[in-house]
Parts: sequence; C-alpha cells; structure tokens
Amino acid sequence: MIVLVAIGLVGAAAGFLISRFLLNKALKARENSANSKAKAILKEAESEAEVLKKNKILEAKEKFLQLKSEHEKQIGEKDKNISIAENRIKQKESNLAQKLEQTTKKQQEFETLQTNLKNQLQILDGKKEELAKLHQRQVENLEKISGLSVEQAKTQLVEALKAEAKTEAMSTIKDIMEEAKLTANKEAKKIIIQTIQRVATEHAVENAVTVFPIENDEVKGRVIGREGRNIRALEAATGVEIIVDDTPETIILSCFDPVRREVARLALHQLVSDGRIHPARIEEIVAKVKRQLEEEIAEVGKRTAIDLGIHGLAPELIRMVGRMKYRSSYGQNLLQHSREVANLCAIMAGELGLNVKLAKRAGLLHDIGKVPDDEPELPHAILGMKLAEKFKENPEVCNAIGAHHDEIEMNSMISPIVQVCDAISGARPGARREVVESYIKRLKDMEALALSYPGVEKTFAIQAGRELRVIVQSEKINDKQAEVLSFDIANKIQTEMTYPGQVKVTVIRETRAVNYAK
Repeated sequence: MIVLVAIGLVGAAAGFLISRFLLNKALKARENSANSKAKAILKEAESEAEVLKKNKILEAKEKFLQLKSEHEKQIGEKDKNISIAENRIKQKESNLAQKLEQTTKKQQEFETLQTNLKNQLQILDGKKEELAKLHQRQVENLEKISGLSVEQAKTQLVEALKAEAKTEAMSTIKDIMEEAKLTANKEAKKIIIQTIQRVATEHAVENAVTVFPIENDEVKGRVIGREGRNIRALEAATGVEIIVDDTPETIILSCFDPVRREVARLALHQLVSDGRIHPARIEEIVAKVKRQLEEEIAEVGKRTAIDLGIHGLAPELIRMVGRMKYRSSYGQNLLQHSREVANLCAIMAGELGLNVKLAKRAGLLHDIGKVPDDEPELPHAILGMKLAEKFKENPEVCNAIGAHHDEIEMNSMISPIVQVCDAISGARPGARREVVESYIKRLKDMEALALSYPGVEKTFAIQAGRELRVIVQSEKINDKQAEVLSFDIANKIQTEMTYPGQVKVTVIRETRAVNYAK
C-alpha cells in the first residue's frame, strides 16, 4: 500500500513537472510569436511613417511654392500699379507745368491789356472834359437867348408835361372805367346765368331718420329679442336708435350720422334675411357691414373721380370723396353738392379761358375738410387745404380750398370761381336747411364731451339728442365709478352746452367672459 502511494506521488510529481515544462515551452513559443509580430508591426509602422513624412514634406514644398508664386504675383501687380501711378503723377506734373506756362502767358497778356486800357481811359477822360466844356458853352448860349436858367426851363417843361399828361390820363381812365363796368357787369351776369342754366340738379333735404320696411310684424319680435337683448345689442354696436312702435310693417332707424344709419340698415337687412338674430350674430354682421361700407365708400370716390374726368387723386382723398355721400352740409348731400360745384367751376373756367381741369378738381375737393376721421377743431376750409397740401395737390387747388370762405387770401383766379360756384350751389331753393347743421353739431359736441372722460370707449347721442349713451370699459370703470361718471357728464352738459328740454345720460358697463373649446 505504501509502495503504491509512493508510486502515485512520484507519478503525480512527474506529471506536474512534465506539464510545467510543456506550459513554459508553449508560453515561450507564444512570446516569441508575439515579439515577431510586434517587430513586424513596428517595422510596418516605421515604413508607413516614413511614407507619410515624405508626403507631408512634398505637400509642404508644394504649398510653399504655391504661396511663393502668389506672393510674387501680388508683388508684380503692386509694382505694376505703382508704375501706373507714377506714370499718372508724371502726366499730371507735365499737365500742371503746361497749365502754369499758359497761365503765365495769359497773365502777361492781361497786364498788356490793362496797360492799353489805362491809356484809353486817359484819352477818354480828356475827351469828356472837352465835351463838358462844349456843353457848358451851349447851355450859356441858350440861357442868353431864352432869358431863363437851366433849372427854370426844366421846371416849366415838367409842369407843362404833368398838366397835359394828367388831363389825358384822367380822361382815359374815366372812359376805361365806365366801359369796364358796363362790360364786366354784362359779361359776369351772362357767365353766371349760363353756368346755372347748364347745371340742373335736383335737391332733397336729408333728415336723420331711415324707414326700414319689413314683411310682417312678427319680425319686430325677433328684432327686439327676449327681454329686448337683440335691440340693445344692435343699438350698442351701431350707435343708432331703433324705434319699434305700432307703425305696421316698419322699423325706424334714427341717428344724425348717415354712415351709422346706413350700417344699421344694411346689418338689419342681413339679419332679417338670414333669420338668425342674437347678440353674437349681430356683432358679427355689424363688423362685416362696416368693412363692406368702407369698400363701397372707396368705390364711390373712384367712380365720382372717373365721372368728372379727374385723375391722379391720392387714395386717401378718393376715400374722403366717397365719404361725402354719407355727409350733409346744411341738409344738402355733400357729394352731390361737390359734384355740382365741380361742374359749375369747369363751365365758368371755360368761359373765362382758365384751366378747366384745375377748376373742376378744386370744386370737387373744396369741402373735403368736412369729412375727416378725427374732425379736429379747425375751420373746414383750412383743414381741407392742409389735407390737399399733405397729398401734394396743385398750389392753386389748395389755395382755392382754403380761400372759399375767405379764411386766407386768394392768390389765383380759380379761388373766386370756387367761392362763387359754392354759393350758387348752396343758394338753390330747397338746397340747404340751417337747422340740420346746428343740430348735428350739437350732437357731435355732446358725444365728444363724454368721450373726453377716461375709460369711455364709445358714445352715442340718440333720440334727437335727448339721450346720451356712454359705453365704458369694464376693466377700468366699476359700478360705483359708472354712477359717478354719469353724474359728472350730466353736470358738464348742463353747464357747458345749450340744448332744448333735458338730456338723459346712460352709462353702460358690460363684462364678458370668453373661452374657446378646442
């Protein structure tokens, strides 16, 4: 047993030694293989590095040669430019030398001429002295012959000529004045009569009410809405008082502003035709109608200019001409009045031999100061002149606009023509009515007074000026401030304005909460 164990131990030791030997041999073989591979890789890397080095050196040489050639080229161009500049400088120097030489020659010639001129002046002075002596001798001889001195003879001659000229001038002036008066009166009457006869225009005095016809009285209930919300929304959006009474198949729109009244009429027509009448729809239709009316105003202005043969008007002036359709002057439609004045001016200018186109242009534009958007506190003639100057109109046209009510001095023949034709158009029987203009001015002043308070968004004078509705911004004015505002406006109207009866001031404050479901 012991022998067997010893033999086993010896065999195990021998096996361990043999395996150790074989393992070392394998590791050495691997190490040798790795060393050889590493040497090969190093050798290959060295060869590649050498190649890269040579390539880089070649590239650097090529780059150097390229830069060198470019530098030489730039130096050559600079040398060339320098030589060209030197040539130019030499040429200029030669030109200056030539000019200097020419100047010297001219200076010498001038000095020679100056010397000659001095000699001639001396000769002339001698001759003047001789002439003066001869003249003095002749005067002395004449004084001896006539027995009068020179001053006395001059005085007698001048007095005689004065008396004769004065007599003839007075006679001529008297004849010319008498003839001019007869001819001028005759011709002026003839021109004005012919002008009036050649322009015939119908007149109808405008009022502040529009009658809206409806098919049946059931529409009135839909227009009023539940608890009157529709009619209130329509009045607030348009600023027009809507009167729904017992008059059959009729709704009355009352407002002094024709543009507002037209917006309300068109909006009501679309709402009644569509059938859907509620506050949101009313606001949508009113906004749409306002845009359409602005387009129509521009189209009316263009058509008016084309009909009258007036070209080159600024777009803003064309829009103002279109707005005249919805304005009145003392009850007379402003566009109709301006067209008539333009035609009158053209006829009268043609009879007088003046520029017909300029006269017609001035006649059409003479009242544009009545239709601006902001309406500042200026006479409409001065405001119209400033607008015309702003849009580069002819100076004669601007002067005619500003002078047609004598606010400024007339400096062209077209100005009195425009003034006369404006008077002719307004003086036709039934053409104007003074009450309407003062009434409209009072309502506008009332609206402007309320609009001057902070927080006020819109103001509408309704019921012929007996009620003023003031719409305020809800985020700026609360309920208590609205009561105070109503009281303050009423007091200010009472102290600063003149009006018949009483004025009811209504302050409207509305809060809206709007959200969108997406």
